[in-house]
Amino acid sequence: MRPVDPRLLKYAASARAFFVAGGFLAVLQTGAVVAFAYLVTQLIVQAIDGASLPTLVPLLVGLAAVVVVRFVVNWIADVNAARGAAVVKSELRQRVVCAISNLGPGWLGRRSATAVGVTVGPGLDLLDTYFSKYLPQLILTAVATPVIVVVIWWQDWISGLTVALTLPLIPVFMILIGWATRSVQQKQWEKLTRLSSAFLDVVGGLSTLKIYGRQERQSARIRAVTEDYRSQTMKVLRVSFLSGFALELAASLSVALVAVSIGIRLIEGGLGLGVGLFVLLLAPEAFLPIRNVGAQFHAAADGVAASTEVFEILDAGAGVRPCAGAEGARPASPSEVLDDSSSGGGLELDGLGVRYGDDVVFSALDARFEAGAVTAVTGPSGSGKSSLVAALVGFVPAVGRILVDGVDASGQPAPRGWIAWAGQRSTLVSGSVLGNVALGDDAPDDSLARASLDLAGASDVDLAATIDARGEGLSGGQSQRVASARAVYRARRFDCRVVVFDEPTSALDAETEQAFIRCLRALADEGRVVLVVSHRRPVIAAADAVLALAGASALHARAGRS
Repeated sequence: MRPVDPRLLKYAASARAFFVAGGFLAVLQTGAVVAFAYLVTQLIVQAIDGASLPTLVPLLVGLAAVVVVRFVVNWIADVNAARGAAVVKSELRQRVVCAISNLGPGWLGRRSATAVGVTVGPGLDLLDTYFSKYLPQLILTAVATPVIVVVIWWQDWISGLTVALTLPLIPVFMILIGWATRSVQQKQWEKLTRLSSAFLDVVGGLSTLKIYGRQERQSARIRAVTEDYRSQTMKVLRVSFLSGFALELAASLSVALVAVSIGIRLIEGGLGLGVGLFVLLLAPEAFLPIRNVGAQFHAAADGVAASTEVFEILDAGAGVRPCAGAEGARPASPSEVLDDSSSGGGLELDGLGVRYGDDVVFSALDARFEAGAVTAVTGPSGSGKSSLVAALVGFVPAVGRILVDGVDASGQPAPRGWIAWAGQRSTLVSGSVLGNVALGDDAPDDSLARASLDLAGASDVDLAATIDARGEGLSGGQSQRVASARAVYRARRFDCRVVVFDEPTSALDAETEQAFIRCLRALADEGRVVLVVSHRRPVIAAADAVLALAGASALHARAGRS
């Protein structure tokens, strides 16, 4: 484990202020340590020499002032550490959420969403220890240890040489222990992620498991994973205790060598009491910061393991495009991303292809979708229908060109202002129905939201009704219609050229499906390109054109309006 990952400064600019403040406070702490040792030495030496109390009063006052200053500086360092941890965690969370958004559902779909959630949530919370205990000691080591060694050498070169020769033993022990710790710490983190994923998977499918009588088997699985995590945690603790003992032993023996040398020379008269006592008080302080770094190494390892995974996500997202920030919340108007003076209406695909690693979903797809027409996209499962939609929306990287009204819109980030979309899953958010229909609009239009619901066949859904992310309070069909109404709202609110629906009638009855077909026709009659992914015969029959996908190849067939 590297003491400080350079990517921390790259992705969390606020960490730089933490390090600058930490360095300044470390200088003050070092000065207070040296001043404390000097004043204590002078008090003892002068008291032994028989100095009167009034003579010692200035030293006592100075000593008290140094103690107060040291306390205040330590308190400010704790505040700086706590604030740095909070700000950096917040900044990293914002960046990683933005990176995941930029990478898109295609990237997230190939990973465990639970594992990503554990990393971004509880994982980053473990940075508290890293910032509050490990990094302050690391900064103090970089500042205080060299200064104190120089002061000791200046006062007594023999003690300085002894400290300089024995001090490197502790980093050597830390490196050796770090190699042993890294593997067990990484395994512990993997066990935690596996345990979280297993538990959430069981909770999500509990009703199915109960019906089929397999709940006990899953309970045994969770017990086994929990036992693995407990065993791995105990291994980490064993390594932590052994490493702490090794570091304490090395530091204690080093200080003992200095003390023995000073004691022998004091007896022989080759060293003055003032110098000997001053050096003896400073010697433990030279080893203390680096001992504390070793002691906090294990406590910070979990946070570092989680932050490493966060940095890997950010590295992957950095190659896509920069984060849009809060400005990306509102869908861009088509006039902001397309040239209205361009010729040629409709949507055109020129050599479009999508692949996941070595797996080619489809390639070299050429198709044209006329404005004012409804096109049905069909094909067997796995033929690339959802991948085509994801490429249009900007969720997956694709080759080739996407032309909207003759303008190449392929490189535009999501959300693309020219497209409105309703996915295969009825993804809802906690809040009102109005908030779900007008999602992404800072100033929702109640009348337009109501009209969108009516057009999508959801006249029976109340705009003011409150729902949760699972659509509690709505039926499956109603949830699907609310999601479709969201696409209708966006298309009309932001004048989107293209509207895409992915299996919008899978949960609808025949009568409601006919109402939705009228919705498709109404959107097309407004001059938009309407694409609908569907296996339903009534929807396909009502389309003006059909795009039949068959894996790596595709056939675009025209059909008359029914």
